[in-house]
Amino acid sequence: MTLLDGKKTAADIKAEIALEVSNLIEKGHKKPHLAAIIVGNDGASITYVNAKVKACERVGFESTLIRLPEETTEADLLNEIAILNIDKDIDGFIVQLPLPKHIDEQKILMAVDPDKDVDGFHPMNVGKMALNLPTFISATPFGILELLERYNVQTSGKHVVVLGRSHIVGSPMSILLSQKRKVGDATVTICHSRTKNLKEITLQADIIVAAIGIPEFLKADMIKENVTVIDVGITRLADSSKQNGFRLVGDVAFEEVSEKCDFITPVPGGVGPMTIAMLLKNTLLASKRRS
Repeated sequence: MTLLDGKKTAADIKAEIALEVSNLIEKGHKKPHLAAIIVGNDGASITYVNAKVKACERVGFESTLIRLPEETTEADLLNEIAILNIDKDIDGFIVQLPLPKHIDEQKILMAVDPDKDVDGFHPMNVGKMALNLPTFISATPFGILELLERYNVQTSGKHVVVLGRSHIVGSPMSILLSQKRKVGDATVTICHSRTKNLKEITLQADIIVAAIGIPEFLKADMIKENVTVIDVGITRLADSSKQNGFRLVGDVAFEEVSEKCDFITPVPGGVGPMTIAMLLKNTLLASKRRS
């Protein structure tokens, strides 16, 4: 069994980005600049955004964090986005999700300039991704492709089963892996809460991408030998034996599943670190397009 080490791979990617940024600056180009907007006080979102800011500093990017109170109106948030859209110094920006319930997330994502949409969520970028045209691929699917490529996991002709159909992971992952690309050419089945005979389907899979949001959902009796498992989920479970009172688990029962795998991602330290690394990669791409 080989562990797909997202932490190490993300560190390698950041080192590559830092070197490229250094070379760009030597040639007289400005530093890439990533901005993030966060609305409210969601603890997980604040932690995640702060990690993005620190990652920017490590690779030589400029970063701007715009923190808005929970009661911010939709109109005020749209105004902040409009300002970033026309700010020539900002290469790319993200609006951290989830947003407070009184704000329409779809309307907000539609308002972001597609050329600065480094999260890859704008319908224009999603459409280009579906057509296999050059665009920003959303960071988590992009990170999974990169992990598979760097560990030489063969996807061509393989049967991939994607558990979950979210717009952020499941749906784009199913499209990307079925496309004619280096990490692609797979036959993809997408499963969800209405799928019947799920175990029969997962037992046929050569590669499983688990993004269903149910802790330790995928068990050893649901997979065949020598499968590759990508665990996208992350959930806090109470654990009194831990100093912080909880442990992090994915959508895969790691201990039992890993014994049957050729490749598997751990939680934490698998897909998570890759997401931030690929956001930086998208920002560098946006900067180079604008220079």
